[in-house]
Amino acid sequence: MNRIGFIASSILVLLVLLSSTLFVVDQRQFGVVYALGQIKQVITEPGLNFKLPPPFQNVSYIDKRLLTLSSLDTEPMLTAEKQRVVIDWYVRWRITDPQAYIRNVGLDENAGAMQLNRVVRNAFQENINKRTVRDLISVRREALMADVQREVLAVVKGAKPWGVDVIDVRITRVDYVEAITESVYRRMEAERKRVANELRSTGFAEGEKIRADADRQREVIVANAYRDAQKIKGEGDAQAAAAYSEAFGRDPQFAQFYRSLDAYKQSFNKKSDVMVLDPSSDFFRAMQSAGTPAGNAPPRR
Repeated sequence: MNRIGFIASSILVLLVLLSSTLFVVDQRQFGVVYALGQIKQVITEPGLNFKLPPPFQNVSYIDKRLLTLSSLDTEPMLTAEKQRVVIDWYVRWRITDPQAYIRNVGLDENAGAMQLNRVVRNAFQENINKRTVRDLISVRREALMADVQREVLAVVKGAKPWGVDVIDVRITRVDYVEAITESVYRRMEAERKRVANELRSTGFAEGEKIRADADRQREVIVANAYRDAQKIKGEGDAQAAAAYSEAFGRDPQFAQFYRSLDAYKQSFNKKSDVMVLDPSSDFFRAMQSAGTPAGNAPPRR
């Protein structure tokens, strides 16, 4: 039994040692083999690989994919007009030389991201200081991003190469700082109110002009209607006068009697009316009795 246990233990130890000498490199990674703290080998192709067991050799992995670094702070930058603006940007980059990257940057992607963020921000600050706000929001933005990318590449590929490549630099947002933004919004609001008041004033003036023209047309129409009415009334009065003249000419006594009846009708149209008249006056001539003189009797037709 002791011999069997010894063999089993030996096999188990061998399996453990064997497993510690095998490692798999994924197609998305670089495999870096260290020997006593020094880089022994960099494996760029995916597959199964061998190494010495720890502590003689160790392996670490670095991402070889295209990485994205977004802006990590919102500190304002000054433009050529001394305007404080905040920009959001991102950088697409990848590790191309693991050995140079580990020597000059760090052991993982986070170390490179931190240092690259500082370099990109400095490049943006330097280029934004030379440009106006109009340049940042116009087609010249492309030139700004190209200049920043060129300066960043000059740093990462300089005297001590980082072993990285910067593929693209992009600006996603350009805005004033919050205090300036609020001031700009207030100015925009005041400008919109001014335009609105100007439009209201123009509309009110146009309305007054239309109302005045309508009043003028109304006065003209009323005056013309009054003129036509007076003309028609005058013609009617003339015809009535002609008819009265003709009636008086045919039978003056009957005409006088008819007009007296019309006067009575207009005078006694209300029961509450009270009139104080002399019965012997000419007003009651047509109402006198038949015994009156023939000259004063009502005419007969």
